[in-house]
Amino acid sequence: MKIICIGRNYAAHIDELKNERPEEPVVFIKPDSSVLPKQQDFYIPEFSDNVHYEVEVLVKIKKVGKHISKEFAPSYYDEVGLGIDFTARDLQSKLKEKGLPWEKAKGFDGAAVIGEWLPKTEFKDVNDLNFKLLKNGEVVQDGNTSFMLWKIDEIIAYVSTFFMLKKGDIIFTGTPAGVGKISPNDYLTGSLEDKELFTLKIK
Repeated sequence: MKIICIGRNYAAHIDELKNERPEEPVVFIKPDSSVLPKQQDFYIPEFSDNVHYEVEVLVKIKKVGKHISKEFAPSYYDEVGLGIDFTARDLQSKLKEKGLPWEKAKGFDGAAVIGEWLPKTEFKDVNDLNFKLLKNGEVVQDGNTSFMLWKIDEIIAYVSTFFMLKKGDIIFTGTPAGVGKISPNDYLTGSLEDKELFTLKIK
């Protein structure tokens, strides 16, 4: 199983981090070891003083595919979910300044939170899904997939030109504005269309 992540897929998030708007999807990979085990707390790593939460809608691939056309992309997933792409922002900034890859800031152990999965048939349109992240009971991120620069089917088509997609692969589709720092004892809750899909304690 591989985790394929899309960066800079919401304009407001691009603006808040003062990044350049990309002409095509920004793609990076997290190793399977980055998945936080179910029911486990997230421990802030010693190498970072500024870990940020980034809530994202997830898609689970259900069959093998390569060079998938956009029109056939819907047949490659039946489930959507919600997760967090934890980012060591201080480390990422240092790496970006030197023109180096982001993996250490994005792919460390526990950096990928994967919540519960829901059948996509539960929703009228996966391109119009509301999702939220609450920190200590307050909404910090409030997004809708309609604001994606590249929609789910476009992402699947694009990614599959570079990487063969396999059953069980997970795509993180990007985060809306509102990302921020976590601290010990924070409590995070993620919901998709008002269905709570994960809760998480920060240590």
